[in-house]
Amino acid sequence: MPRRTLSPSVIVIHGGAGTLTRAHLTRRGEGLYRAALEAALEAGNDVLRRGGDALDAVAAAVVALEDDPLFNAGRGAVYNADGDHELDAAIMDGATLRAGAVCVARRTRNPVLAARAVMERTPHVMLAGGGADRFADEQGLAVVAPGYFGTARRRVALEAERARQRGKLARRPATEAEQHGTVGAVALDARGNLAAATSTGGYTNKLAGRVGDSPVIGAGTYADNRACAVSGTGTGEYFMRALLAYDVAARMRYLREPLARAAARALARVTALGGSGGLIALDRAGRVAMPFTTEGMYRGCVRGRSRPVVAIFR
Repeated sequence: MPRRTLSPSVIVIHGGAGTLTRAHLTRRGEGLYRAALEAALEAGNDVLRRGGDALDAVAAAVVALEDDPLFNAGRGAVYNADGDHELDAAIMDGATLRAGAVCVARRTRNPVLAARAVMERTPHVMLAGGGADRFADEQGLAVVAPGYFGTARRRVALEAERARQRGKLARRPATEAEQHGTVGAVALDARGNLAAATSTGGYTNKLAGRVGDSPVIGAGTYADNRACAVSGTGTGEYFMRALLAYDVAARMRYLREPLARAAARALARVTALGGSGGLIALDRAGRVAMPFTTEGMYRGCVRGRSRPVVAIFR
């Protein structure tokens, strides 16, 4: 039999899109974000270079972002209206359409790992709240005190948002750090399989119990080898209404649209509803799309043994 040729591996990540502006990001701050994005790319790409699968790669990249307090996922997650942290995450395997998710978790250090455990060790797709944390603990995953997730920067953002809603800061727009953020990854492994993962703390001062698009399969996270893998970031309520991630895949499968067009048109539906944000998408041929409607989106990509490319603004 002829020997099958392995395809080049690719991993793409994002660290959130929003109202970040050059005026709010110092040169040192930009350097820190770029270094963090490169580190997450390296974590995921190291898996792929060693012959690992796309699921392992996206999990590794998202764990790196969850552990970095610069991003709104895991440590560094925003505070909700009660002054607590509630974390959401999802992961999906494009080869089998298996998926797992957790939402409103408060003690799970790396929600993306809990999401994967839901996918692989239960008959369910999503676990919520205390049940998700208890399950993570039972599976031997790291659980932490709620204070682990908090940072001084996010506490300041909470107080600023509370003041803004009271009308004391109405004239100054909220920065991305004060509003929202999400992290995510999509990957293509050498066997041609796709995977996607997304993780978030939601947005600052959200109502307790609010769940956005990130853990909702088809809204903020989706992967299907027949089309593409997608992870979104932005105003989650609109992403859910538009089924953003699935819409990209559906446009490719049913309308035969190429990845870039499908991604742009799916995001345009979010814009038409009144939302904003961006997405990363990757198809089985290794084509990448990273459209966004905000001023910037933390993002990066690396192919095989090439050097990683990261960007923040247009």
